[in-house]
Amino acid sequence: MADRSEAPAAPTSQASNVLTTKVDPTSARFEANMRFLADLMSQVRNEGEKICEGGGGKAIENQHNKKRLTARERIELLADPKTFFELGLYAAHGMYEEWGGAPAAGVITGLARIHTRMVMIIANDATVKAGAFFPMTSKKVIRAQNIAIENRIPTIYLVDSAGNNAVMSALGIPQTAAIMGMCVAGGGYLPVMCDHVLMTDGSGLFLAGPALVQAAIGQKVSAEELGGAAMHAAISGTVDFREPDDPACLARIRSIVEKWGYRRQSCWDRKKPVEPALAAEEIYGIYDSSPARPYDMKEILARVLDGSRFDEYKPEYGKTLICGYGRIGGFAVGIVANQKLHAQATDHEGHKRTEFGGVIYTESAEKAARFIMDCNQNLIPLIFFHDVNGFMVGRDAEWSGIIKAGAKMVNAVSNSVVPKITVIVGGSFGAGHYAMCGKAFDPRFVFAWPTARYAVMSGDAAAGTLVEVKVKQLERGGTKLSDEDKKELYESTKRTYDEQTDPRYGAARLWIDKIIDPIETRDAITQALEAAALNPDVAEFKVGVLQT
Repeated sequence: MADRSEAPAAPTSQASNVLTTKVDPTSARFEANMRFLADLMSQVRNEGEKICEGGGGKAIENQHNKKRLTARERIELLADPKTFFELGLYAAHGMYEEWGGAPAAGVITGLARIHTRMVMIIANDATVKAGAFFPMTSKKVIRAQNIAIENRIPTIYLVDSAGNNAVMSALGIPQTAAIMGMCVAGGGYLPVMCDHVLMTDGSGLFLAGPALVQAAIGQKVSAEELGGAAMHAAISGTVDFREPDDPACLARIRSIVEKWGYRRQSCWDRKKPVEPALAAEEIYGIYDSSPARPYDMKEILARVLDGSRFDEYKPEYGKTLICGYGRIGGFAVGIVANQKLHAQATDHEGHKRTEFGGVIYTESAEKAARFIMDCNQNLIPLIFFHDVNGFMVGRDAEWSGIIKAGAKMVNAVSNSVVPKITVIVGGSFGAGHYAMCGKAFDPRFVFAWPTARYAVMSGDAAAGTLVEVKVKQLERGGTKLSDEDKKELYESTKRTYDEQTDPRYGAARLWIDKIIDPIETRDAITQALEAAALNPDVAEFKVGVLQT
C-alpha cells in the first residue's frame, strides 16, 4: 500500500497569478543560448531581406521605367505606416531553381491596416518572372484567401488571379481589385468578381492579348484599344475608377476603405493590453534546444502574456502539458503548451515516476482535452505552443490508456470552434504535432520560431530507422556494409532529413504562415487574434463520443 505520509502537500498560498522568474541572465548557459538564437535570427533576417528584393535590381528598374511601382512600394503607399504583417514570405523558398527561383512565389500577401481597418493584401510581384504564376503562387494566393474567408477579412488585390472570389463575395467579405499592369486570360476574371475595380492608365485587361487575337481571328488591334483603362472606363464599363498612375490608384483605394461601415463585433473578450512584467528579449537566453538541458516553458509564457499573469489549470496534474488562462494583446486566451522540464508524478497505486519534458502522457492528454472543451464552452480562443516529442509509449503508457486519452485530446482539438493559433517553438513531432493543433486541424494561423523542427520524428530517430531499413535491404541482396559505410549513410540521411525539418522548408510549402522572431511572438499572436475578431460567427461546439 502507498505510504499516506507521502500524500501531496497543500498548495502554497500566493498573492497573485503573476508568473515569477528564476532566470539568471549572467549565467553561461543563458549567454550561450542568447548567442545561438541571435545568430540564427540574423541568418533568417538576411534571407528575408534577400527574398524581399524580388526579381532583383534590374527587374525593379524595368518596373520603374514603365512608370509603375513595385509590389512592395505599392503596399507601402496603400497601408498605414508600419502596419504590414507579411505572410508566406518563404513561399517557394529553395524551389524552382531550374527557372532561377521564385522569391516569395512571385506574390506578396499579408495583413495591413488602411485607416486603421484590417485588410488582407494580395499583390502580384511583376519583378519575379514578369508576374508569371508558379504552382506555389496559386497555392499562396488561395492560402491568403482562405485566411480572409475564415476570419472575414476585407481583401484588396493588386493585379492577381485565383478561384475563391465568388465564395468570399457570397460571405459578404469586401473585395477590391486594382489593375496596375497587364491582366490577361484567366487572371481577368478576378477583378470583375470584386466589389470595386480600379485601373491605371497603361494597364491592360483582356481575355486574349493583341497577338493571340490576331492569330485567332486575324484582327489587328492595339493593347490600349483592346483592353486599356480608357476603353474599360468609357465603353465596356468594366472598371469603376480609372486612375492616371499607381499613387493615384492607391490613394483612391484608401479613400474607399475609409468610408466602409462596421460589422458586428466578435464575442472574444478584450481589454486594454498590458505589457508583460518581464523582458521579451530574455527569451533568447531562456530557450534551449538541447534535450540534455530542458527549459521552463512558463518562463517563455511570462514574457508573452499581458502583465505576465497566468491562471494555471490543474498545475499539479499532467505536468508535461501546461494549460491555463491569460491575456495576450488584451484578448482573453487559453494556453496549451508543452512543458520541457522533467516532472515527478505519482500513479494511482502510489508509485513514483519521472515524466520527461516534451512528452504527452495520459494525464497530460486528459487535462488538455478537458481544458480545450472548457475554452470552447466559455468562448475563449486557444493558443498552442509546440515543443513536443510525441505521446509516451511502452507498456506502462498503454496500460494507463494513452490511446484513449490521446483520442480525447485530438477529438477536442479537431472539433474546437473557437479560433486556434499555433506557435511552433521547438520540435513538433509525430502524433504530438496533431494533438497540439498541427496544420491538419486548421489553426487560423501557424507561426514558427527559427528553432522549430517540423516532422514525423526527429532527425536522429528518423536517420537511425531509415538506415536500419536500408541496411537490411542491401544485406538481403548480398551487400554487406562496413561500419564506415553505415556511418556515411547515416550522416547523409540525417543531413537530408534535417534540411526537411527546418521551418524554412515547411514555410516554402505554406505549412507555416510566418517564421517569427521569438521576441515578436506576442505581437504575432495579437495580430492573429485581431484578424480572428473580424468574424463574429461561432459554430455550435460538439465533440461526439468520447472514450472513458
